[in-house]
Amino acid sequence: MRLRFIAIASTLLFALSANAVPPGSDDEIDARLQPYGTVNRAAVEEVMVAAAPAAPLSGAEVYDTYCATCHAMGIGGAPAFADTSAWAPRISKGMDALMASTLNGINAMPAKGLCMSCSDDELNDAVTYMVDAAQ
Repeated sequence: MRLRFIAIASTLLFALSANAVPPGSDDEIDARLQPYGTVNRAAVEEVMVAAAPAAPLSGAEVYDTYCATCHAMGIGGAPAFADTSAWAPRISKGMDALMASTLNGINAMPAKGLCMSCSDDELNDAVTYMVDAAQ
């Protein structure tokens, strides 16, 4: 008898909760579900255009912005800028090997030297800038 009462009460509660409606009229509910604000797409496009670089970075600019962090002082085993003896064995492997290391990372150096926004051409210019300084 007790089990039957629990089953009937549970069924009744389930049926009542299945038809539960949030408080308020349909208009009030719709108003609560409206987005808080809107996006001004024209303003977003203006910001995106303003944030885009006007021209590619030069090799010196890429070096100063990204590469110098480690290469200026030889941090983490990076060949120091203009250190002929440190760069000589790397230069002897050729530009393709230097670019493969630059793009994929090597030892402590992460891929692209963490310049994920740099194009391959910009990175090539930065490597050329460092190689020229070491010769």
